[in-house]
Amino acid sequence: MKRIILGLALCLGLAASPAMAHFQLVHTPELALEQGGELHLSIVFTHPFDAGYTMDMETPEAFYLVSQRGDGEPRTTDLMSSLKPISWKSTTNTGKAFEAKVPVRSMGDHIFVLVPAPYYEKEEDAYIQQITKNIVNVAGMPGHWNEPLGLKAEIVPLDKPYALWTGNVFRGVVLSDGKPVPGAEIEVEYLNHEPLQNERAFAEKGAIEAPQAAFEVQTIFADENGVFTYGLPRAGYWGFAALGVGPDEEFNGKELSQDAVIWVKAVDMK
Repeated sequence: MKRIILGLALCLGLAASPAMAHFQLVHTPELALEQGGELHLSIVFTHPFDAGYTMDMETPEAFYLVSQRGDGEPRTTDLMSSLKPISWKSTTNTGKAFEAKVPVRSMGDHIFVLVPAPYYEKEEDAYIQQITKNIVNVAGMPGHWNEPLGLKAEIVPLDKPYALWTGNVFRGVVLSDGKPVPGAEIEVEYLNHEPLQNERAFAEKGAIEAPQAAFEVQTIFADENGVFTYGLPRAGYWGFAALGVGPDEEFNGKELSQDAVIWVKAVDMK
């Protein structure tokens, strides 16, 4: 599914500008923690680079945590009851979103998985569903960060998404029902406006200015094995969305783009 709407502007003879990429955000400030504690997660469907129009979210289909038991094996915890509906303010509007406060106490990896309800995009007359992962690590003990979870649409990291220096590359493999997706189209976007969790809003001013609109949403493609590589030029959060890779192609009688999203964070060397 394309994320650029040009038709109306062209019909009206206006200068067309690209729409920002849709990204499902599951945000907590830090991904690499020295010790456990209560995590505050903001769950927002938005446009990360410009913090522009924020889409209304319905109750997700699933929200859960995959962490490690004492023996190192994965453990799944349903987090649906932790979701709290909120209003989130972008730079242009206020949209329906969610937040959750989740305790993480054990060492190792904590993989948050969100399966949102499909979102109806009126301008495209189609639905978008972005199945999203964000991985938090406690105390540096590695766990199951690079193992697939069996999601319909999934990006499995090939580099630790919580332990990336600025200038590192991030690699991932795009899966559809567990199978690699050759040539998958992936949008990459920088979280340019800081999420102010207590204010339930994005910061008004972004960290950087793009020299031209094409820089705001990067587009890359996976190779024949579904693997992609992207260099991280700046510290902060980066989102990767593999478009339309899931097996479900229709919802409520309309086209569905079932996307896979993962968030990673780059950190400056000091």
